[in-house]
Amino acid sequence: MAYNDDAVLAKLSAVNESHDSISSSAQWILFHRRHATRTVELWFGRLKTSSSTKKLSLVYLANELAQQSKIRNRMEFIDAFAPVMAEAIRLAYKGAPGDVQSKLRRVVDVWRDRQVFERSIQDAIDARMADLDKLRGSSAAFGGSPFGTAAPSVPPQLSPLVASFQDSVKLQAPANATSATASQEYTKITDPSAPVPSAPVYAARLNGLMKILASAEGAVAESVKARKSLIDVLEKLLDENKTALAADEEQLSQLAGRKTEIEQKKQDVETRIMQGLSANPDAKNSPTEGPPASTTPSEPDRPEMEALTPPSVQDEPELPEDATSSFPQQTSGQGSAFQQHQQHQHGSAPGIEMLSHLASQYQSLPVVTNGSNKRRRVAEGDEEFPGLGTGDDGIDADVAEMLRKDSTSN
Repeated sequence: MAYNDDAVLAKLSAVNESHDSISSSAQWILFHRRHATRTVELWFGRLKTSSSTKKLSLVYLANELAQQSKIRNRMEFIDAFAPVMAEAIRLAYKGAPGDVQSKLRRVVDVWRDRQVFERSIQDAIDARMADLDKLRGSSAAFGGSPFGTAAPSVPPQLSPLVASFQDSVKLQAPANATSATASQEYTKITDPSAPVPSAPVYAARLNGLMKILASAEGAVAESVKARKSLIDVLEKLLDENKTALAADEEQLSQLAGRKTEIEQKKQDVETRIMQGLSANPDAKNSPTEGPPASTTPSEPDRPEMEALTPPSVQDEPELPEDATSSFPQQTSGQGSAFQQHQQHQHGSAPGIEMLSHLASQYQSLPVVTNGSNKRRRVAEGDEEFPGLGTGDDGIDADVAEMLRKDSTSN
């Protein structure tokens, strides 16, 4: 079967995990080792679009080609795989089931033990796998779900940016690999010191170089497209943030102006308050400042009570001298008692004093003894008040009539 892209793609599509399939496909590809660079390009393109199981089969095929080349000391495929192997292992390892990842890791360990690739290539492969393991561990620790649905780790506004950045990173490695291969082939063919082959061979090499350059050009063009898309997203995000920044600055200026205005008003009010206090230092409740004073009616005054103290002696009417001298002296001690009683009651009301005076006059009335009751009749010679025992002089007519009736009834 002649070598062409269709034949290579057919071999790559037919390969599986069985040893016979991998061995037969590897023998045919090794036979066309002079097209190793093109074969690796087709292999890498097929791997990017394959499932996890198919990716594992393609890695097995690459392992067979690299180890057979190492044994035969033919470095064509080792050199062709070197630029893209780290990225190829990353694509095959990322998102693969656990058993597939374990098989891929065993293949990489074999490469390290047998030193199939250079130390720098091996370190790059190990670093890519370690990054994926670290990323998977951090996702499980921070918001990751054990059922495979991880929570978003970035804000929604940055999701387009993250997607564009990931696309750019994915396309960068193939572009670099194909570009490096194209540069090597171009230098090899255009080297002036190299012997010029025959025309048919030279034409075939130039044709192969054209394909390599076209492949590298396409890979680099995809990388450029991804980078432009990333820049567009960044510029859009930058414009949005600039607009938001302008709005925030305008709002900040407005708030600062309002704060200054209110502060000035506050100072003016405080100044007016201080001026009012200094003008009226004794006015505690100023009618011009604050709420109006309360108009609650005051309580009525207590009613005036009439004094209970009797009037003094000075206010009493004076008795005539002849009335005072007409009272005789009492010989039985009653006069002194009466005087003491009168002195004791000197500050009493005039009515009580008058009753006492009348009682002293009534002592000269005749007393009739009736039964066990004894009445004392005062003798005329012992009258304390002469002129009051026989007549009715000085007695009110009503009182005299009452006394006369009392005497008659007795």
